Amino acid sequence: MWMEAGLPAERLTRTVAAPKSGIVHLGLGAFYRAHGAIYTADAIAKSGGDWGIIGVSLQSPTMRDALTPQGGTYMAVTLGPEDIPPQHIQIVNQVLVAREDPQAVLEAMTDPTIRIVSLTVTEKGYCHDPSTGELNLDHPDIQHDISQPLPRSAPGYLVRALQARHAAGIAPFTVQSCDNLPDNGRVVRGVVLALAQQIDPDLAAWITQAGRFPSSMVDRIVPATKPEDLTYVADLTGYQDAAPVLHEPFRQWVIEDDFVAGARPDWEAAGAQMVGDITAYEHMKLRMLNGTHSALAYLGYLTGHETISDAMADARVAAFVEQLWQTEIAPTLTPPDGVSLCQYAEALASRYANPRIRHLTWQIAMDGSQKLPQRILGTVQDALTAGHPCPGLVLAVAAWMRYVGGIDENGHVIDVRDPLAARLKTLSDGVDTPVGKVTALLSVREVFSAEQAAGLSAPVTQAYQRLVEIGARDSIKEVLA
Repeated sequence: MWMEAGLPAERLTRTVAAPKSGIVHLGLGAFYRAHGAIYTADAIAKSGGDWGIIGVSLQSPTMRDALTPQGGTYMAVTLGPEDIPPQHIQIVNQVLVAREDPQAVLEAMTDPTIRIVSLTVTEKGYCHDPSTGELNLDHPDIQHDISQPLPRSAPGYLVRALQARHAAGIAPFTVQSCDNLPDNGRVVRGVVLALAQQIDPDLAAWITQAGRFPSSMVDRIVPATKPEDLTYVADLTGYQDAAPVLHEPFRQWVIEDDFVAGARPDWEAAGAQMVGDITAYEHMKLRMLNGTHSALAYLGYLTGHETISDAMADARVAAFVEQLWQTEIAPTLTPPDGVSLCQYAEALASRYANPRIRHLTWQIAMDGSQKLPQRILGTVQDALTAGHPCPGLVLAVAAWMRYVGGIDENGHVIDVRDPLAARLKTLSDGVDTPVGKVTALLSVREVFSAEQAAGLSAPVTQAYQRLVEIGARDSIKEVLA
């Protein structure tokens, strides 16, 4: 315990002066505060620099309201086998709410002292088609941002702020995606340039020439903070913290070293890997970690497991994940130099099994229509093209289809959280047979390309049929046989 038992907890507050701001971060959620913000705080502690963070919530004032009374500070608590003192993170200087005051956000992003704008807005925040990576010009927020100077979307804020900097003769900021997207730098560059082209072709040309969009690969398991966690952190630290983050001990950040004028924190001093090309790291993580996380989310949920660690405590499910790594995912990968995929899988298995990390299968299952193309379908396509069967990943796709139908194996209603939830359920409900349901869901081009749908029709239908007939647990047994 990090406090004397029985003492009342006081409200957490700032104990050191706020560093001057150099970064604006869009999407100040738990993951970034447990990952990129800590790396940046550690980099400043070791090497200095004016790299304080202005956080932006695009929609809700919840994070602003929680952090502002605490001076922007919060506790980061490591959940692992060893007791590690909590960190008091004091890198966030201010939290803005874009919906309430979009002009304030644009002014912050236009300030020449801001040299990096980073973002963790999840896949759906890019307003793109996940199957192609292209900006969805029909998205209502993008339609608004083309015609209105005060934006709504993350791409809109990036473009309008860059437009203001261009008009003022200020160099562009580096745009740094920290989301779990393949080629996330390329994706954000693509949506920014596509939107800029709609608004002002000269602006698009300037961004093309002067802008920088380094890709990055981020890794740390950060469960959503629950109400009971607030009590735990208060007991642990002696302070009331309205917005703590709890995370696993492991962390990794691989970043392409391509920044405007080379301006960035000394993240290497904090343990980040600065590289020329992150592709191999990114594919390894997206497919081996995020891919199996999604498979565990849908199959684990259907088999009654509330958390990833619960699922991994089930010997059958654990064996299934091991088989995914060894026979279906690893053969599609070229590992980074000096990295053993076998050892990487062993480390993942250990991380998944950590009972102190209550990472809910329901939480990971959210926004599956946005995640499936990057996490699973790319692997499936590569495997099938190479002539390698992938029955486990096909079963995971079928499990996603069963999940978005909104009824679990026991007839209970599932609270499906997905941008396409209503449409997916309508498609599923519109037909009665497994063949019909799979065919209907394979028609969703935001998720499946026409080529993927054609190749997956027969195997996914068969897997879906078995889920209906024998359930997820026995379907997993068949894949392992």
